Amino acid sequence: MGCDGGTIPKRHELVKGPKKVEKVDKDAELVAQWNYCTLSQEILRRPIVACELGRLYNKDAVIEFLLDKSSEKALGKAASHIKSIKNVTELRLSDNPAWEGDRGNTKGDKHDDLQRARFTCPVVGLEMNGRHRFCFLRCCGCVFSERALKEIKAEVCHTCGAAFQEDDVIVLNGTKEDVETLKRRMEERRLRAKLGKKAKKPKAAESVSKPGVSEESPGPSKIKTGKPEETSLDSREKKASSAPKSAAANGSSFGKVGKPLCGTTKRSIAESEESEAYKSLFTTHSSAKRSKEESAHWVTHTSYCF
Repeated sequence: MGCDGGTIPKRHELVKGPKKVEKVDKDAELVAQWNYCTLSQEILRRPIVACELGRLYNKDAVIEFLLDKSSEKALGKAASHIKSIKNVTELRLSDNPAWEGDRGNTKGDKHDDLQRARFTCPVVGLEMNGRHRFCFLRCCGCVFSERALKEIKAEVCHTCGAAFQEDDVIVLNGTKEDVETLKRRMEERRLRAKLGKKAKKPKAAESVSKPGVSEESPGPSKIKTGKPEETSLDSREKKASSAPKSAAANGSSFGKVGKPLCGTTKRSIAESEESEAYKSLFTTHSSAKRSKEESAHWVTHTSYCF
């Protein structure tokens, strides 16, 4: 069967042995972790964010993932712990002046040095290519090498001066043990935040209910107590003082024509103390009154019709 032409099959061609385990190239893995987005598998570009487990993402990819959480996306499992944009931190990275990128490789015949990285540590100067451990501060987003934090021990950020705690230091692209530690910290942090919100709710409800009760039913200290005679005198004085105020307000609004009268009976313009020129403007003045003989019988020559 077969073997025509004098071919002799070998043993490995006839007998199938166990499959060899494929080994992942470490250099390719480092390039994928430090140069590509974990969610969209695209090249990292600013703004770059990192989650609480130390993975790198493009910010626009995270926003698209939060807006459309469809089950068809296989890479969504890598970001399943991201519930809102508050769960990621925008990184403040320091550019590497020696990195040229694709500027010098226009023809495609230049060797790509995988040891070169786009970003460096601003304190020590190590390149962020995966050969050295890097971490960022969750409070401000500044990125440093782990060696810089160990050699220069301080409780404030080396770049911006923001205070931080040990819980704020998150390792970027750490080992499995680092990821488990960060995951445990993340769960504890979120649990504390949830308990804090629950504790604030009853306090807020009490603070809202207390002012309403005090307004509806004032206490005994707010109720004025006194003799009935004193209260009646006070009310009379208030009424007397309010009367001239209202009269002055009406007088200022109406002007000279509509001056308020003190008594209950109304006075005519003729009895007022105004000038004769002012009084002649009104029909009640003697100059405006004419007899029937003086006025025309079928049409009036003035605007006053009697």
